Amino acid sequence: MTRTRSSRGAMLVALLASIMPLQGTAAQGVQAQKPQRGETAETPNDLGAVAAEAQAKLQQTFTNLRFEDFGPAPIEGPIYQAIAGGKIIYFAPQSEHLLFATVYDRNGVNLTALAQEQGAARRLKAIDPARALAIGPADAPTVIEFTDPDCPYCQALDRFWKAKAAEGKPVRRLIFFVSSIHPTAAAKAEHILCSPDREAAFQAAYSGQTPPLLRQCAAGRDKVADDAELVAKVGVSGTPTLIADGKLISGFQQAELEAFLDRHAKPALTKAASEARR
Repeated sequence: MTRTRSSRGAMLVALLASIMPLQGTAAQGVQAQKPQRGETAETPNDLGAVAAEAQAKLQQTFTNLRFEDFGPAPIEGPIYQAIAGGKIIYFAPQSEHLLFATVYDRNGVNLTALAQEQGAARRLKAIDPARALAIGPADAPTVIEFTDPDCPYCQALDRFWKAKAAEGKPVRRLIFFVSSIHPTAAAKAEHILCSPDREAAFQAAYSGQTPPLLRQCAAGRDKVADDAELVAKVGVSGTPTLIADGKLISGFQQAELEAFLDRHAKPALTKAASEARR
């Protein structure tokens, strides 16, 4: 996870932000204390006492963590939450800091991930499955897959799906192409979409084969452009990105995909076992 200026500053801000209550889409941060009428500004000793109290609070709240260093962060004023490119970011307008951080509450719940999943669920409504390139049996468990023919992890994922199909665990893949990462991805995606047998062309491309002449057609070109617009709307920033059982999965997360297949395989296996006993 990238952090601004220093990892300890971002870590402290994330921890402090998690302690403060979230208000709407804003995570209210720690405000600098201004002296009231008749009071004077805090002295260095007062500031030292405040820091010591904050450090003690940090250690009491997160007892399973060890902290080697502690000090003031450069952030001032409230911290607000926003979504950019499908990712949660935090902004402190008073000190003009942008934070790429992960906020946890005292129970270890990843509040950033929860907010990202909620935002993704809203954006997923923009996906029309009927506009996807469908690969795999119509009666198999379905995943939505944002992919790139030149992405090595996408190619590894394709090999994984083939291996699982050979084990009797096929999936139906609803494919949308991401063409903004690799320079030849758009041309290869258009070639697949313009081919008479699009599934065969897809499998050839993802096995690393490049034909001497890439097919072109207006329909394929328009579909690649439509996919690019959808990718921007949904906020997909990397490949592969999958949606399985309504959950967004970033990257080739084999354990999660194995669990997805097992969830859908168990009813079928139970039914087969029951019929075998009759």
